Amino acid sequence: MPDGTVRADIRPGLRVAVVLKKDQRTGALTHGVVKDILTKSPHHSRGIKVRLADGQIGRVREIEGGA
Repeated sequence: MPDGTVRADIRPGLRVAVVLKKDQRTGALTHGVVKDILTKSPHHSRGIKVRLADGQIGRVREIEGGA
């Protein structure tokens, strides 16, 4: 299963688990649907940054499934 570090694996409408900025210390996951992909580079070691449908922004840790 893709781990969220490759931009090509992520697309709008995908269900993902992200770590929000405020949760980086604890690593708590927030689940949601990708609205926008914010990272421009094709790969990011800490996870691709996305905006969820509810407006929260975080780095993808797990890809859960399609829309």
